[in-house]
Amino acid sequence: MTLPESSRPARPLHHPASRTAGRNIVTIASGKGGVGKTVLAISLTHAIAREGRRSLLFDGDLGLANVDVQLGLVPEHDLGAVVAGRLRLADAVTRFPEGGFDILAGRSGSGSLAALGRAELQALREDLFALAAGYDAIVLDLGAGIDQPVRALTVPSGPKLVIATEEPTSLTDAYAFIKVTAAQIPGADIRIVVNMATSKAEAQRTYEKLRRACENFLKLSPPLAGIVHRDDKVRDAIRHQTAIFIRHPNSRVASDIEALAQSLCRELESGGSPGG
Repeated sequence: MTLPESSRPARPLHHPASRTAGRNIVTIASGKGGVGKTVLAISLTHAIAREGRRSLLFDGDLGLANVDVQLGLVPEHDLGAVVAGRLRLADAVTRFPEGGFDILAGRSGSGSLAALGRAELQALREDLFALAAGYDAIVLDLGAGIDQPVRALTVPSGPKLVIATEEPTSLTDAYAFIKVTAAQIPGADIRIVVNMATSKAEAQRTYEKLRRACENFLKLSPPLAGIVHRDDKVRDAIRHQTAIFIRHPNSRVASDIEALAQSLCRELESGGSPGG
């Protein structure tokens, strides 16, 4: 049984070298919106914290950031202050005490963040690498799509979890993200998570469709990292602006995400990135 956050001190992973190399940055990506990516990113960060790890959620959906909104937070600082040069990245971190993890909030509706140039995005990414040395895991919630900010913030090391659903458009756009990422980062650790699955069998079929497309056209075979079932408890948590593990800790979706988090923690403890 997993203990409440307040009952467990955070314990470091066994291999701090993986932190300095940035291999503890878990990137969450999707080709399109509407696949539950941000809820999954929040919940995964929370689940890692529940395993006793020091974790941080980086809201990298520049211009459409909404992690703070989904959690009912009003952060004192956000990435806007960092980009404007008023704060260091580490000083913009907000604590989410109910979940036992930290958040770097974006700025919703900020065109200035979405329009950052390549050099500014590169500097932001380098600051993220430095910040990662102080955490067991950082979950990077990228924006949907494959535009310049998404490509620039996609770090070369660490696992990239591509979120897909059973919808054909989701598979097409997930494939596009995998194609661009594989070209940009040869040998990237790309893994697939089937979200909002109606059943395990249907999720497996969805994964196989995407895997076969990658194998046939990209000569890649990304492994299946996990299956997260559709659960009405997600909508309820969103409506109440709270986390799944706070409102519905015993739900099926919480169990699925907990299993994914435990797998990631075990693999990071081995001294390398998951799948690596």
